[in-house]
Amino acid sequence: MIKFSQVPTYFEAVKVKLTLCPVIRSVEIIDERVISPTHGYFRAKLVLSNGNIVEISEYAVSDGNECRSGKYRYQWMDSHNNLIKRWDNAGHFPKLEGYPHHLHVREETQAIPSNSLNIIEVIDVICKEIK
Repeated sequence: MIKFSQVPTYFEAVKVKLTLCPVIRSVEIIDERVISPTHGYFRAKLVLSNGNIVEISEYAVSDGNECRSGKYRYQWMDSHNNLIKRWDNAGHFPKLEGYPHHLHVREETQAIPSNSLNIIEVIDVICKEIK
């Protein structure tokens, strides 16, 4: 994985990834705020080639050497808005290994352990699973 030292560079790479992913039919950037070179917020809605919808939101932070996901939520739904997967780091599963990072699979009330991911990594996962 390529490391980005500043948020604006990372957001540009995110937009390139969204443009180049062959399973993404359309991208609506809802909010993009570069607060400083080390802080920013990105939110978008994606429609996939199979009609699935992905909503992404991420508050990105950088220590000057590497960007990471602060608060994030990446929700993948079918065309009827039924949950397929949602990666997030909301603090509602404190006993789960890897807390607060977790993954919901088809079920809002249950979660399994997950690692911290960024938008580019989630798009890679979705692209592989759709193909």
